[in-house]
Amino acid sequence: MLAAVLLGLVVPRRAGAAELPTGAAPRDVGLVDGPSPFELRPPPADFERIDQGSLALEFPASARSRIEPLVDEIEATRARLSKDLGQSVLAAVLVRIARGPEQMVALAPVDHPPYDFAVGMAYPFAHLALVSMQAPGTWEATDLSEVLQHELTHLALEEAVAGHHVPWWFNEGLAMYESGELRWQRWETLSHAAFVDRLIPLSEIDKTGPRDASAVLLAYAESADVVRFLARDADRARFGSLVQRVRAGVAFERALEDAYSTDIRKLEYEWREEVKRHVRLLPLLTGGGLFGALTAALLTAAWARRRKQAKVKLAQWAREEAESEAAIAARRVQRAPGAQELPPDDAAPTRIPSMPVVEHEGRWYTLH
Repeated sequence: MLAAVLLGLVVPRRAGAAELPTGAAPRDVGLVDGPSPFELRPPPADFERIDQGSLALEFPASARSRIEPLVDEIEATRARLSKDLGQSVLAAVLVRIARGPEQMVALAPVDHPPYDFAVGMAYPFAHLALVSMQAPGTWEATDLSEVLQHELTHLALEEAVAGHHVPWWFNEGLAMYESGELRWQRWETLSHAAFVDRLIPLSEIDKTGPRDASAVLLAYAESADVVRFLARDADRARFGSLVQRVRAGVAFERALEDAYSTDIRKLEYEWREEVKRHVRLLPLLTGGGLFGALTAALLTAAWARRRKQAKVKLAQWAREEAESEAAIAARRVQRAPGAQELPPDDAAPTRIPSMPVVEHEGRWYTLH
């Protein structure tokens, strides 16, 4: 999701796309105080649906082979989020998978299209997570598991706090932390900012939100790491207590201070000192110049590997979809009145020999 946000700062707007929300709201959450009732258009005719208890998935039939594994992943995400948030969440959720950004508009709630940069959207009022299989602008294959975990986290948090306000940094930070997105990029950005003492105060992030490309990644990196700091094993119970207090209507900052028995400024100071301690060790161990070169090399390698994997995945998806659509079309022809019955899949294919061959028991053999 973060990569799409960065891209969205330069991608031209689609006609009818939603306006960018203010800094106080996550950039992939559609109108928390949304309409009731709301309207969802039916999925396209070539979509299939999987119903599993409180979970429903709607997706292109030709993509079934890569959607089915998401069912178990969603259940695992639900269990993890319930544990981390200290209560059962995602009691009912609909997941819609779009082929691309344009189809997301048709699958979103009526009059609430996705933001033009979004590869995923969360609609808490509709209990809906919407994900595109291709990223806007680049059209590269989406990491469906990663983006879906991000959007499900937004839904779960909104449910856990019963719609009460939480800061931007906490909402997006939790989504980044749970999904594990862009670990290397976040680590490099956070390390550099801490090393040169240019971390952004949380109050500034929450007040305005990141508005330009240079600040976006750092704001996300900081937010995710502060959530990691708050959710450490030693403070797991405190983290759950924080969520419970917000759910009960306590203002976030007061709830944080009550749960952690200190004020937010001291917590932020402790987090900053922890980050700086970790970062200061790296140049000592590797040397200043080598530290920069090493992080740059690691980032470049990670970016190249991720881009290559996305291209391979997209090509594989295209092959699978073509094969699936061909099979679906063949079944339709077979069922049509007067159609000749198709041979079973394991039958030997009819072929016109281009070399001297002989057929024996359903197989062709070349004569030598």
